[in-house]
Amino acid sequence: MARRPLPRILSNGTAALARGRELARSAVDSATDVLHPLITIARGLRRLAAAGRRKWVDTPKDKRGPLLFFVASVLLVVVLVPYGPGIALIALMGAAAWTGRDRTGRAPAGPDEAQAQRLRCLYEALVPYFSVPEDPAPLFAHGGEWDKAFPSYEFDDTGRISRLVVRYPAYFTDGEAESRARIEQLLHAKSGRGREYHFAWDEEGNELTVAVLPPLPTDIAAQRFVTAPGETVLGFTDETGVQRTLPVADGEEQRDVPPVVWRTGIRSTEPHLLIAGQPGSGTTTLLRSVALQALRYGDVLIVEGSGTGDYACLAGREGVLAIECGLAGALASLEWAAHETERRLIAANRARQVGRPSPEDIKRPLWILLDRPSALGHLAAADGRDDPQSLLHVPLRHGRAANVTVVVADQLDCLDALSDSVRQHTRARVVLGPALPDQLEEVLGTRPATTPTAEVPPGRGYARLGPGPVHRIQVPATPDPYDDATSEAHRLAVMELLPPRSTPADTATADEAPEELPETIAGAEPVPAES
Repeated sequence: MARRPLPRILSNGTAALARGRELARSAVDSATDVLHPLITIARGLRRLAAAGRRKWVDTPKDKRGPLLFFVASVLLVVVLVPYGPGIALIALMGAAAWTGRDRTGRAPAGPDEAQAQRLRCLYEALVPYFSVPEDPAPLFAHGGEWDKAFPSYEFDDTGRISRLVVRYPAYFTDGEAESRARIEQLLHAKSGRGREYHFAWDEEGNELTVAVLPPLPTDIAAQRFVTAPGETVLGFTDETGVQRTLPVADGEEQRDVPPVVWRTGIRSTEPHLLIAGQPGSGTTTLLRSVALQALRYGDVLIVEGSGTGDYACLAGREGVLAIECGLAGALASLEWAAHETERRLIAANRARQVGRPSPEDIKRPLWILLDRPSALGHLAAADGRDDPQSLLHVPLRHGRAANVTVVVADQLDCLDALSDSVRQHTRARVVLGPALPDQLEEVLGTRPATTPTAEVPPGRGYARLGPGPVHRIQVPATPDPYDDATSEAHRLAVMELLPPRSTPADTATADEAPEELPETIAGAEPVPAES
């Protein structure tokens, strides 16, 4: 059966529509060119009227009468003067045309002499890394054209590079970490130290984008964050790093900032956390912040190896099972935690076998926080006792199924003293304070896409949750409220988050402590009063 041709109106409709759109676009452009003076004058009259309205509003009420009299006198003089109205109308049109003109200034065609010299020096420094003798037409060559290698660039007010796009040859080994690290180190040194740079490698397009990162906010204090059960805010990061924001209070105002949220619980892929850093970098601050957030929905067991009393504000609070600073108390508490994990597993398994929901006593999360376990390990080795970390094997291995979370914080130079179980099962990692690239790679598993600076504020570092990307992080300020160096605002912020006391601190005595410990931690050995 022969195919019938389409009607003429349908076959030619597309061409007719295209010609109609072209004619309409040409008519609009022509009308805009013709009416451009009228558009400019109308815009100027609108701006003059807005300026007169603002002047009238800003004038005090007691001076508006003389102002009206002066305006009326000027209008009367204009009317009485020969050709006054025409001259006034011409002056008004000229003022409107001048006020309504397009004030957008043209951007400079290219960089100035100082900026061009900086780009040229950067280009020459990259020549040994982006060129080979066998290349017949090298993109990077001594005395070559830098504008071909740098298609886009931006400078800040100080004349330093704030954003740069580098186009490199296809034979550069951008898939090797060492090659990337050399280029990033060179760009960091030549673009200006003291700032953090983000490097985005486009291996498919053979382009590298270098951008200066703004500093993270350090004025966010501890507060009750808007999170769901099982979510813990570790800190705050860049807007491009996460797809979520949280409202935080900044004095009397409120703003939205992007957080680094760590999810724990039965469905968590990274149920345990490892925090590493230099002394004074904020590891204890982060551990204290995690404890305050965990007490909203669960119970907390704290083992402090340093013995400095940084968690004294949590003593006797509801939900705080124990705060142990001595070796004997730490061993007893961690042994109870291992038995409690096993009990929860058995109870959950029995409930599943009979087709019933889990008992209520195992639904409440249990948090085990260890600060400086390496110090306790040295004491245990000197005393001939087992390392407390050996008791963490069961909570680390089966903690997710038993709703038990383990958080370990230690110094960077003591990471070798951590047990294999801690290293293997703590897949969420945080590094705070200044650290070398090799140290960051050892803890996080990969190097961050930014350049670390030598001087960072306390609580500043990097975080990586499992195999995800590395985020810059700033821990919320959660200092010890009993420390004399703590400001009044931060002290009040932490005190507001503390749960009520279950036992008054002034009535608790050393004789009562051994009697209360077995009730809180069933099966644990009594701890001597001096520990």
